[in-house]
Amino acid sequence: MRSELFEIVHEDEELLVVNKPADLVCHPTKGDEMSSLISRVRLHLGQASTHMVNRLDRETTGIVLLAKRDEAAKELRRLWEIGSVSKSYDAIVYGHVGPDSGTIDEPLGGDEASRVAIKDCVRIDGSASQTDFTVAKRFERKEGKFSLLRVGPRTGRKHQIRIHLSYIGHPIVGDKLYGHDEDCYLALVEGRLTDEQQRALLLPCHALHAGKLTFQWRGRQWRFEAKPEAWFTAFCSE
Repeated sequence: MRSELFEIVHEDEELLVVNKPADLVCHPTKGDEMSSLISRVRLHLGQASTHMVNRLDRETTGIVLLAKRDEAAKELRRLWEIGSVSKSYDAIVYGHVGPDSGTIDEPLGGDEASRVAIKDCVRIDGSASQTDFTVAKRFERKEGKFSLLRVGPRTGRKHQIRIHLSYIGHPIVGDKLYGHDEDCYLALVEGRLTDEQQRALLLPCHALHAGKLTFQWRGRQWRFEAKPEAWFTAFCSE
C-alpha cells in the first residue's frame, strides 16, 4: 500500500514494515516532519514511541522494520545482534562481474586517509566482514558495461556492501563516496554538486536496494519483500 509518506509492505498491531524511498534519512536532522523516515512513521502512527529495528543509508532504498512496542523491539534487535536475520540486496555495479557468484571476505575499518569522517575501507586490522554475491544479469548501455547483483551480507558493518563491491573493482552505480572521487560526496553534503558531477554519477542515488528480509520470530517464519524504485529497474532494462 502506498501513501504520500512511504510504501507500506506490512502492518499489524506490533510491526510496521516500509519500503524506504531513496534520498531520505532514517533519523531526523534539521528539517520538517517529512524530512526523515522516523518522523513520517510517527505521522502515520500518531505516536512517538516507535522503534526502528534496522536502518538504511540515506540513498539506499528498501525494507525497514519498525516495532510499535518496546518488547517486540527488544526481541527483534536481539535477532540482528546474533546474526540470525537473512538480508538480500539488489545492486547495480560497474562492469561485468567475472564469477557468477562468490564471497568477499575482507575486514573493514575507518579510512584514516579520507577527508570524510564516516568513510570506512578494507584494512587488515579491521572488523571481520563477509558479503556473498550472485550475478543476476550482465548488460550493456551506451555508458558501458554493468551487472545486476543479488547481495547477501553475512555481517552488518557500516557501508559493508558498498565498500566490498568497490574493493573488487565493481563499485555501485551512483555511489558518491565509494564509486567516484569522494569530492562528489562532499559536494552533495555541502550543497555544491554540479550538473556535470551528477551526469557522471548516471543515477540520482546509488543503486542499492534492500529487497528481502527473513527471520524466525515468535514461533513463525517472517519474510518481507519490496521492489526497487522505477529509476533502478529502468536502468537495468533500457
